[in-house]
Amino acid sequence: MEKFMIDTSLLSRAEDLKKQIDLFHPFESPMHSQIRQYYKIGLTWSSNALEGNSLTESETKVLLEDGLTVGGKPIRDYYEATGHAKAYEYMYDLSRDRSLSENDVQTLHRLFYDQLDSHHAGIYRDQKAIITGSKYPLTKPEKIGSEMHKFIEWFAASEKSLHPVEIAALAHKKFVFIHPFVDGNGRVARLIMNISLMRNGYTIAIIPPILRGDYIAYLEKAHEDDSDFINFIASRVIETQKELLRIIGD
Repeated sequence: MEKFMIDTSLLSRAEDLKKQIDLFHPFESPMHSQIRQYYKIGLTWSSNALEGNSLTESETKVLLEDGLTVGGKPIRDYYEATGHAKAYEYMYDLSRDRSLSENDVQTLHRLFYDQLDSHHAGIYRDQKAIITGSKYPLTKPEKIGSEMHKFIEWFAASEKSLHPVEIAALAHKKFVFIHPFVDGNGRVARLIMNISLMRNGYTIAIIPPILRGDYIAYLEKAHEDDSDFINFIASRVIETQKELLRIIGD
């Protein structure tokens, strides 16, 4: 796809902030553990909230750290939070490896989705799916296997030709457009996006639910031109980098 208006200044800014963060590496063990836990809560809450989960960030923190729940919330919301936290830990492990396999992707989904629907957890869908509000069709069930194979090949080859932030944004887009699972595709896409960022030394990118409208609009537009979506993800990388610098600089 032709790229029209990728803002290279955003990519340069992300590179500059990465260099500033690199000056603090390696993080000492307590700090590393604290940062890992901080983003587990932040990414779990935000990624679930984007999909309509009702837990607040504080409620997510209490659930993941203390195992405590709040009355009046759907049990599904708790399962989504604990499942995402498990998938996050696996994402962290995968970020140390230079390869990504279909089995890795299916494991991410299985860890997230097993408590919600064990029958479909980690299994490619065998039924037609649509995204409400989108005018574009999703991959047909019989083509998911071959499209996922192509996606994994692209993911491995792209690191030689694209900026790391571009790779992360495009990996998210490509995966969501395949939509291989019955549910949970957005959350797995954001985990894959962050695997790509972390492998290249970047900070986890968090998309807050307040930006859901822009996020969905740019993703829909990416069917024709992915530049705005890449710029959007780049801006989220930068904001998370700035937040991390505030944390480690205190």
